[in-house]
Amino acid sequence: MSFAIRGIGTALPPYILRQEVAARLAQVLCLDPRQAPLVPTLYRQTEIQQRRLVLGEQVVVDVIEGTRHSNSVFLPKGHPEDPGPTTRERMQVYVAEALPLALKAARRALEASGLSAGAVTHLVTVSCTGFSAPGVDIGLIKQLGLAPTVERTHVGFMGCHGALNGLRVARALTAADPEACVLLCAVELCSLHYRYGWDPKQVVSNALFGDGAAALVGTADGGPADWRVAASGARLFPECEYAMTWNVGDNGFDMTLSTRVPNLIEAHLRPWLATWLAKHGRRIEDVASWAVHPGGPRVLNAVGEALGLEKEATAVSREILTTHGNMSSPTVLFIIDRLRQQGASRPCVAMGFGPGLAAEATLFE
Repeated sequence: MSFAIRGIGTALPPYILRQEVAARLAQVLCLDPRQAPLVPTLYRQTEIQQRRLVLGEQVVVDVIEGTRHSNSVFLPKGHPEDPGPTTRERMQVYVAEALPLALKAARRALEASGLSAGAVTHLVTVSCTGFSAPGVDIGLIKQLGLAPTVERTHVGFMGCHGALNGLRVARALTAADPEACVLLCAVELCSLHYRYGWDPKQVVSNALFGDGAAALVGTADGGPADWRVAASGARLFPECEYAMTWNVGDNGFDMTLSTRVPNLIEAHLRPWLATWLAKHGRRIEDVASWAVHPGGPRVLNAVGEALGLEKEATAVSREILTTHGNMSSPTVLFIIDRLRQQGASRPCVAMGFGPGLAAEATLFE
């Protein structure tokens, strides 16, 4: 039994952070004038032009100009050992900002699907950048007017491929109950975990991530034009646990990204993907379009090299990276939405990478 996407909705915070402004912000928050001149080069290498932030323009202006008009907990305290807000303070912002963004995406997905909130029987939420209970799932049920009997599943702390894990859950739900209608919503506020100080790996993370939400509505049955989840697969790459990590720290969640991630993807991706596709009667050469999560330009280059893809194959992924940055889990849904709007050919493979180092893939037909 397949899972047919009936509608997708996306949402972004209103504030647009241009990458050159983000570099100026980083120069202040690295808190060490000796390293500050290196920041603009690192930020240009991301190929990102802009991202969206929930914190708003006044916070950014305050940091750069040394003012305190926003009275935000994210304003630096002015000493080299400043670690930034506590995890509790960051989670308070998550509680305030995550639900409104998720609601916008979910409402747009329902509208695009032509289905009512009352039709939803199952809710799948995805997030790795915040925790609260009752949380986004309860908020969606109450504010969308979903039935109080809606069955909930939360996919938490899975990283950038979390929405693909959520799609696997959604497909399993419609397989178990052909009458099910699933609302999936992924929301991430990556900017809340901005790291202060000078650590090259953390500086790279600061340069990549933005905020956003995406949702979709799906059922077992759909029309001929609907994209259908035909299969999903996963692969944990061997001896790669160190390459990407995501842990709860005292001052936000701590990410490490090894510079070897692209090399590891290039080394391990093709053998697994070819074997997985063969189980479903497909070859890599049969795939007509690709929705590759843009962890960064080097990740997209590594996927292209591993699979022998022309650069055009990941053009939409690069476009989303350029205009939105890496929003973690919602990002791949933004890419799928754009491909659907463009009438991209199928089969399509969506792919993402997360802590482990793990790869997740979804086959659409």
